[in-house]
Amino acid sequence: MILSIIVLTLLLILLLTFIGFWLPLINPNSEKLSPYECGFDPLGSARLPFSMRFFLIAILFLLFDLEIALLLPTPWAVHHPSPLAMFIWAITIIIMLTLGLIYEWFQGGLEWAE
Repeated sequence: MILSIIVLTLLLILLLTFIGFWLPLINPNSEKLSPYECGFDPLGSARLPFSMRFFLIAILFLLFDLEIALLLPTPWAVHHPSPLAMFIWAITIIIMLTLGLIYEWFQGGLEWAE
């Protein structure tokens, strides 16, 4: 039963992947290949420069947001059979992220202006 579900899933994945690659190749013309910008011809470049500093700060924000998401269940560790193990895991996560923050700080990734 499980083997048939796995085979059916793989066949469906292959079929959808093949259709996804095959459909765009049916009728490529100049209209389909031209950039579309709200019905108007694009006036400038579609590629805007992106600040690498902003990107690094955003990634750090996501990292610490993930840290909070991982640490939110910690108060319920009291009901776990081994609350000490849960506490050790929480401290390990905090130490790892603190070391990463210190490394980023010393590398100068947190400085907005040079």
